[in-house]
Amino acid sequence: MVPEVNLLDCLYIPLGLLTAPVWMRKRREGWEQRFGHVAEMFDDSKIGPDRPRILLHSVSVGEVNALRAIVPILATDAEVFVSVTTDTGLARAQSLFEGTGHVHIVRYPLDCSWMVDRFLDLVCPDVVALVELEVWPNFIKRCVKRSIPIGIINGRLSERSFKGYRKIRPLLRPTFARLSFACVQDEDYATRIGSMGVPEDRIRITGTMKWDSISTAPLHEPSERAQAIASEMGVDLGRPIVVAGSTGPTEELLMHESVPADVQLIIAPRKTERFEEASAMVPGAIRRSSGVRAPEGTTRFILDTIGELSSVFELADIVVMGRSFNDQFGSDPIEPAALGKPVIIGTRYGDFESSVGLLSSVNGIRIETRESLSSAISELLRAPDQRRAMGESARSCVRDQQGASAEHARELMGRVKRA
Repeated sequence: MVPEVNLLDCLYIPLGLLTAPVWMRKRREGWEQRFGHVAEMFDDSKIGPDRPRILLHSVSVGEVNALRAIVPILATDAEVFVSVTTDTGLARAQSLFEGTGHVHIVRYPLDCSWMVDRFLDLVCPDVVALVELEVWPNFIKRCVKRSIPIGIINGRLSERSFKGYRKIRPLLRPTFARLSFACVQDEDYATRIGSMGVPEDRIRITGTMKWDSISTAPLHEPSERAQAIASEMGVDLGRPIVVAGSTGPTEELLMHESVPADVQLIIAPRKTERFEEASAMVPGAIRRSSGVRAPEGTTRFILDTIGELSSVFELADIVVMGRSFNDQFGSDPIEPAALGKPVIIGTRYGDFESSVGLLSSVNGIRIETRESLSSAISELLRAPDQRRAMGESARSCVRDQQGASAEHARELMGRVKRA
């Protein structure tokens, strides 16, 4: 059977060929699955025939992490499919949810109509939720054609991203207008998403699920997993530890130079393809992937693995969030804040304005420049009471913001019942 092809498909194909030299530089797996062949990724015989199917689509690691609270809630009454775009996101989803009853991990298809149709034929969702903002025209159009409610949860559209979207708003407006619902994090995001074409009566402000992604119970000591990672790497839990999470280009060197030489520093680069580059910037650093236990007295470590940063945050006396001291617009500080860790972030946090603003308002986070980072770290290392006060304020702030996951779950189950 010849697949149905629309105008958008005719644009995607030459565009894909023209940009191939760029995207082929990065090794990507699962191409057959990206073409919609995902049947081998789940066992259809184990899916309850009378249970609704809810598809949650997340792009990569950050969006997957935001699902940690909502997936168990939904899985009590539904079959939950978590679709992911990136290889790192897929690995994270598998580490969080694989083996969990009524939860299935699949790759998200490319946005060619016949690939989308193949995917939808296999997954058969009753409702689709796009986490944060991932609007592909063919996917949304094909869901609407099948009368599948599709919308946004945990919705966000930063000012920076909005500037780009606004340039092609006439092209995207019909796609946004097709969304059945948009549960967004705050009023600014609601305004921007509404201006893209989502009708006002379909937009609700529900907060962010990332506040729910981790327990805010006091952490008296690191978990067994965190202690095991420290032991395997040779990290001394009796000495101060600074964790630099989700770092970007040039930041590994900045962290190395900003943390005193006698203080342990664990650097976790955000992108897997940068592991070699990051390691080269930190002389003598022991890489987690090497399997080598560092000699006594080692103070520099590279966490070049997937899925372990959450545990390593537990080891920290201070956390520095990366991609905020260059031009990458920040990384999410909520997870270490929920652990009660004193967090430092750079001035370039435009993608996380809301969460940084809330934490800053209660003195639960410090905003520093590249030039002031070293003195801020040294100051906090000398002030355990200040670190403790920051951590307690941060954890209290996170606790006060929790509840969005349950609200989103009610929204999706309500859509299932109405479908």
